[in-house]
Amino acid sequence: MRNELVQKYFAEIRQLKKDKGAVILSHYYMPPELQILEKDGGVANFIGDSLGLSVEASRVEAANIIFCGVSFMAETAKILNPQKHVLIPDKEAGCSLASSITSTDVQQLKLRYPGVPVIAYVNTFAETKAECDICCTSRNAVAIANSFETDTIIFVPDVFMGQNLQAKIESETGKKIILWHGYCEVHEQFSNISLSTMKQMYPDAEMLLHWEVPRETVDESMQSRKGVLGSTNDILKYVGNSTSKRFILASECDLGASLRGMYPDREFITPCIKCPYMKKINLANTMAALQSIGSDAEALYEILLPPEILAKAYLPIKRMLDFV
Repeated sequence: MRNELVQKYFAEIRQLKKDKGAVILSHYYMPPELQILEKDGGVANFIGDSLGLSVEASRVEAANIIFCGVSFMAETAKILNPQKHVLIPDKEAGCSLASSITSTDVQQLKLRYPGVPVIAYVNTFAETKAECDICCTSRNAVAIANSFETDTIIFVPDVFMGQNLQAKIESETGKKIILWHGYCEVHEQFSNISLSTMKQMYPDAEMLLHWEVPRETVDESMQSRKGVLGSTNDILKYVGNSTSKRFILASECDLGASLRGMYPDREFITPCIKCPYMKKINLANTMAALQSIGSDAEALYEILLPPEILAKAYLPIKRMLDFV
């Protein structure tokens, strides 16, 4: 998109936010132009990972929230702010991981393993969260697992994240983890094959690996060089504390935009694997969502959930936020 057009959108969106009493929350996987804070000339009021956005959503005072992320994230914002209008610029911005498990699946797991607590990764839809005991993000999953007195826990839905967490949780707590076999179609693509050429070309680069990357990729990468396995926030912090000037990033491509903005003196190499759902959100439909507020068109963008789902899903999310 041409710079002059981007600046035109920025100016119009900033004015609409004032006129409509709205804030914009934007995820790190958004297109780069949606990852610029308003104070820096962009339109976002807050940029963050899943946990950061959940926390910020619980603090919003504005009547209208425009959520630049995927639908399960916007649902979480609505659950935490049932009295507010939460809009997503494209309702088709879904998630392959969230779609891998349903509320019925969780009910069946609970019947199969009675009394075993169910931890749901926040990357799940509201109806699934409503059937679980607690939600977690990659930042607080270990602390949440440690909080249960049972010797077994169920973790859904990400099998790769579960396998990566399993070794740490079992070594620290001795707990057994029952996993569901869902996965993120983006992080699944970070295989040893996809990263091998980059490792050969940049032998001095440190590894930045998200929890959702396949376990065998993690094992191979971390045996041969320094790096971090963790949440998006862990990755950002690791780079800040590292003395290295070069990193291989195994996560969604546009996280690289955030890293380059935060650390312009560093080099970030990554296979440019983009989430097709995140990229459904752009400046044009963000502006359209803002324009719709107060009109009949608002229904095209507003997140609405049944009262019983709002009430049931609030509890596991609130329990998650107690671990922040």
